[in-house]
Formats: sequence, C-alpha cells, structure tokens
Amino acid sequence: MPFWTDTLRFAFQPVVNLATGAVAGLEILARPETGDILAEARRDPELDCRVAVSAIRAAVRRETLLPLFVNVFAGTLADLGGLPTLHDAVRAAGRLPWEVTIDVCPPYTHVPQQALLEAVSALRGQGFRICADGVGDGDVPLRLLSDLSPGLVKLDASLLARPAVVRSMRTLCDELGALLAVEGVETEAECAAALAAGAQLAQGELFAPPARLPAADVYVPPRSPAEVVAPRSGPSVREFVRPAALLPAAASAGQVRALLTESPEVSGVLLVDAAGVPVRSVHRSRFLLSMSGRYGHSLYADRPAAKLGDPPRTVSVDATAWEVLDVVAVGRRDRTSDDVAVVDEYGRCVGVVRLADLVRALAETRVEEAVGLNPLTRLPGSDAITGEVDRRIAAGRAFALSWLDVDHFKQVNDGAGFAAGDELIRAVGRALQRAAADGTRVGHVGGDDFLVLADPDGLDPLAASVLDAPWSAGGRPVTLSLATLLCTPGSLTDHREAAACLAPLKKAAKALRGASWVMGRAGGPGHETRRGSPQTPMPAPAPAPAPAPAAVSEGCGMVVERGGQGV
Repeated sequence: MPFWTDTLRFAFQPVVNLATGAVAGLEILARPETGDILAEARRDPELDCRVAVSAIRAAVRRETLLPLFVNVFAGTLADLGGLPTLHDAVRAAGRLPWEVTIDVCPPYTHVPQQALLEAVSALRGQGFRICADGVGDGDVPLRLLSDLSPGLVKLDASLLARPAVVRSMRTLCDELGALLAVEGVETEAECAAALAAGAQLAQGELFAPPARLPAADVYVPPRSPAEVVAPRSGPSVREFVRPAALLPAAASAGQVRALLTESPEVSGVLLVDAAGVPVRSVHRSRFLLSMSGRYGHSLYADRPAAKLGDPPRTVSVDATAWEVLDVVAVGRRDRTSDDVAVVDEYGRCVGVVRLADLVRALAETRVEEAVGLNPLTRLPGSDAITGEVDRRIAAGRAFALSWLDVDHFKQVNDGAGFAAGDELIRAVGRALQRAAADGTRVGHVGGDDFLVLADPDGLDPLAASVLDAPWSAGGRPVTLSLATLLCTPGSLTDHREAAACLAPLKKAAKALRGASWVMGRAGGPGHETRRGSPQTPMPAPAPAPAPAPAAVSEGCGMVVERGGQGV
C-alpha cells in the first residue's frame, strides 16, 4: 500500500511585491496526485503538520533562497499548540525560522481561539512569521484577526469588486503593522484594482502560475501614474523589502562566491549570527573583484568571508523610505549601491532594500503629488483630503472637516484686481499651513475655497489664527467664513456624505456678518454659531416719487419730460 508521501507533490507560486515587481517569497502548495490528503489534513492535525514539514523539505530540494510561505490549518495550531517538528525541520534544512511565514488558513469556526492565539505566540517566539490567509472568503472574525496581529493579511481577489472593503482592510493592516496581499489575481484589471485599493503584495495566475520549479521571472503589469499611491507621511520600507541572501557569520569566501555565481540576481550577501542578526555585509561587485584579482582565490577562498565584508547598514522594519535614504547618505560614497538590511524588533534580518527601488518610488510619488497640487498655493487638492477622510472613516477615527472661504471674493477680485485676489489666497493658504498641527491636512479645493482635516481638539487655535487676523486685498478689508463638521466613529459612510453635511453649515456661515464660524455634528440637528452675528436687514426701498408734470413750451410745440426729451 503506497504511503501518502508517495502521491504528494508540491508546487511553488510567487508572492510579488507590487511596488518593486520583485518576488517577495514562494507559497508552497500541496498537490496530491490521488486522493484528497488536504481534506484529511484538515481533520488530522498530526497529518497537517507532517505535510508542512514535507513542504519545507521540498523547497530545500529546489535550492531556492527565497522566503517561504507554508499553509497550516488554524485547527491544527490550536490542537497541537504550535508545530512541534517544523522548527527542527527548518533548521535541519539550513533555513532560518524568520525566512518562513506560516499561512494560518480557515476554517476558524469551532477552533478554540485562546488555544490558537497561544500557539501563534509560541511560533512567533521561535521566529516564524504569521500570515492570516483566506480573509474575506473565509470565516475569520475581525476581533480574532486583530488579536492574531499577523505580519501579513491575504485577501481573496473576489473582494476587489468592493474596493471600499479592501481600503478598510489596508487601514486595519496599517494599524496592526501588517502588509496587505491579494491572492488569486488573474487579470491586469484586478492587479490595477489591488494597487488602487492599497495592496502591497499579490499572487495569482497573472504573475506566475503554480509550478514544480520556483519561477525565476514573473510578469508584472507596468504601472500608470494614476496607480501610484501617494504616501501617508513617507512610504514604509515594508513596501520595498526584497528577500535577503543569508549565510552564517563563519561562512568562507568560497561559499559566498558559490552562492553569487549560482544566483546572478543576488546583489549582496548578509552574514548573520545564530540569532539571524546581520554582522557583515558582502557587496557582490567588490567581493568578486577581490576574488578575481591575482592570487585572490588562493588568498581568500578558505578564509572567512567576513574579512571581505563591511559593517551592515540596517534600518527598522517600521522605517520610512526617507529614513533609509538618510542611512545611505551618511555612509561612504562607494557603498551607495549596497543593500540596506531591514531588521525586526529583535534585530533579525527580514530582508533588504535597494536604493534604486526607493529612488524610483519616491520620484513617482513626488510626480503624482505635484499633479494634484494647486498651482497657486501648492497645496493638495480635494482628492488628497477626501481620500484621507475615507481612511479615517474606515479606521473609526473621530475628526473635524472644515470648509473655509473668503467672503464676497468676486467683489474683492473685481474691485482690487485679480493679482491682489491671488496674493490674498496665497496668504490664507500660508496661514492655514502655519496653524496646522501634527496630523492636520490642509487642501485648496480651488478659487477661494480651502478644506482642513484635523483632530477635534485642535480646532480652536487654528480657527483663531485665521479668523482673528486682519485680512485685506488692495487696501480693502476682507473677512473669512469657516464651517466645521464634527464626525464621530460610525456617523458617516464616506467623504461624499461628509461633503453633503458640510454644505448647509457653509451656507449658515455665509449668512453671518464679519468673520464667522459655524459648527455642526454629523447626523445631529442644527448647528452652533461660534463666531459672527446675524446680518442687519436692509431697509425697504422708499416708494418712487410721482412723475413731475410735463413742462410745455407754447412757442415751439415741444414737450420736455424729466430725465429726457421728446418731440
């Protein structure tokens, strides 16, 4: 009778980094030739664990250096309290636990949640990374997803038809410190939708189908400028992490040369200690130049490769792309092209970033930002503000959305001239920027209209700074009107509803005399007048006087009426 391993084969599907187009890792997929061993593994935790161990061994046979993703049922982890034999199998294969991500797969129904959380904690303590798989198409409760605190969340591609859901999940991932991936991507339209919704990783037939041999190349559709996602205070380094080529700190120069020769895509090797902490960085070109020189191989082949390396340059996995550039800027000029090691909270290497990836991404985002800036004030337009409004709504954050404009601006332009009007608009924009606290976004919608997105606690100082200032254009005094909508979690569905609630507040503010400020609450009745007084009613016009009697000239036969003449 054949054993189950005799009919089980494994395929590898790349997980692609959408920012760099590089392969971020390989998911190992079980492919039984006969029977349904996966259904059996779902019912038998011991069998599921053995399948995971076999997946690791299959990857070793393919001699891939890429990080690995291994599928395990949630019930298996809860029943076994972890994966007792997987850690030993990974070490025996010459891989490090933090190069392996455990894809925790549904179903979650009837799985003891506390036991699952304890098992995940034990795996994380061993160094494994955790991914919540099948989200959106499975049955994982949101509370459990938050408690799992995974480093990666995989969504089913079917959710791309509901982009608001994907954007909300991206916001949740940002709060958890996780990356967002979409699996099952089959078309370029789905890839574009994933990018637009904020996904950072993806996998599917579009990039490369599952194959018995790990794919060396993948297809990634070219990105249009519209698909470049503007950064939220600088792109996270997580979006640009590439797999690192790691060897033990005691590796010889011959071992490093063999790795570089067999893997032409590797730009450098990191030598790590037993805990996975980088101790030396070996740059491909400088190393091979030393080895190829006269007597180079004889001198160095059997010596520690660390002698031909440099101190590693490292950044935290929570760093931004700008912080990586700071690290590169303070180093030697000849190390500009060196990979920068990305380390976790324990100092362990989780990958590398390349300067070229960062520069390209930052240039793209700067171009996209410039397109969206108002040419007069250089402030973002409404799209940037409304996008942030949607993100705060999805994240359940309280915020205040304000609409500011100049009273009777057309009269200002007509009376003082368009140049004075332009200068007034620029001055108001500068004042808003100076008054903006951390976390406050200022946008210029167009004309004399500005949007301000802030935390509710920071409203009074901002309002006072712009409403109390003496404004003028061409020597003519000018006043401003401010309307504010306070938004609490659950009070709005999107930015369109916020704009509709803000419109009547703006109208109420414009009905007041002098500098005015009106505040209302989303979903609440009425409004509060914080500044301004009611307009003084205009007196009724006096009745027109009765027409004067016509003056008759008897001599010339002409009748002359007031204000004109006639014959």
